[in-house]
Amino acid sequence: MSNRLYDGERRGWSRREFVWTGLGAIAAPVFVGCSNASPTEPGPVASRRFTSRPGIPTLAAPPGRSALGLADPRDGFMYVPSGYSPDNPAPLFVALHGAGGSSDDWSGYITAAEARGFVLLAPDSRTISWAQAESISPDVEFIDAALQHTFDRCRIDPAQIAMGGFSDGSSYALSLGVSNGDLLSHLIGYSPGFHAPSDPIVGKPRVFISHGTQDTILPVSNTRDVIVPRFQNADYDVTYEEFAGGHEVPAEISEAALDWFLGVV
Repeated sequence: MSNRLYDGERRGWSRREFVWTGLGAIAAPVFVGCSNASPTEPGPVASRRFTSRPGIPTLAAPPGRSALGLADPRDGFMYVPSGYSPDNPAPLFVALHGAGGSSDDWSGYITAAEARGFVLLAPDSRTISWAQAESISPDVEFIDAALQHTFDRCRIDPAQIAMGGFSDGSSYALSLGVSNGDLLSHLIGYSPGFHAPSDPIVGKPRVFISHGTQDTILPVSNTRDVIVPRFQNADYDVTYEEFAGGHEVPAEISEAALDWFLGVV
């Protein structure tokens, strides 16, 4: 077990503290954060569109975990499970870390990816958190490049591409995802702080959101009373899970989200 505490915050709340714990066969991670302030919702982004699309890979898929090799020092990783075969398109989970974190925070999902047979893509934000700006975000461009890197090497099932995140990464996934519903089939938000959609709104990916009722960092009331109803009012298929806990993702919530994404009954 390890934890990291980050101080300072671009938007006005402190860095998250993450605790990762191996949890049996699928090793679903537990995320825990701490802070004493609340976020400010950012403005819209001019363009949030991804251009990369899955197809027939032109390069060999590296087995196991591999660095993306797209940037230094903030880069990211891809994990290809041992059972992967280009003859059988695999699900893809794109994982966005919380503020002050990095792709390493998703290392706990590697065991889940191996057990459940999905490709895991975890990029790093360009700075200490995911950018929200009036111009084209460098994070959008980098995630797009990371997606192309993955599609060049792995045959991905276009009906099973999820983007998910925790905390700040959750907010970004939910905000960015609605502009890319023609690529992303599922959106997963663990303890989001805001939902800031921006034109264009494309497609209707299915949405899973969870939040702890004792969250003192990002209040559950905003998710329950604002974010979830916003999706529901726009006719999205939304699954919402509230749990007794704080700014975290308990193992049972992580497992439920993956079951939902992968169609496990």
